[in-house]
Amino acid sequence: MKPLITLSLAALLSACVVVPRTDSVFDPACQMQRRQMTLEVHQIGAFGGCSNDGCVGLLVGAGVVVAASAVVSGSIAVVGNVVYWIEQQGRCRPLPAPPPVVR
Repeated sequence: MKPLITLSLAALLSACVVVPRTDSVFDPACQMQRRQMTLEVHQIGAFGGCSNDGCVGLLVGAGVVVAASAVVSGSIAVVGNVVYWIEQQGRCRPLPAPPPVVR
């Protein structure tokens, strides 16, 4: 039963790739747009049918592609977010604190 569940899960995931995406977000503390990278999962296809050893080979190959795309895209997102953070640190000029109220 456990191999069947594992193969079913692999079949669902195997038709997907992970890709990085860059978004713009407004940072109210710096009063500027900043960029950040996130990961998205996209389905690129579905298996029509397979049998026996051919199915196992297909699932293993597709699983390797999914894992590789997750590692590469995750690395790109981490490096991109570090670069965007450094860029923000150089350009961010927080608003000055309001003067104290004298009573």
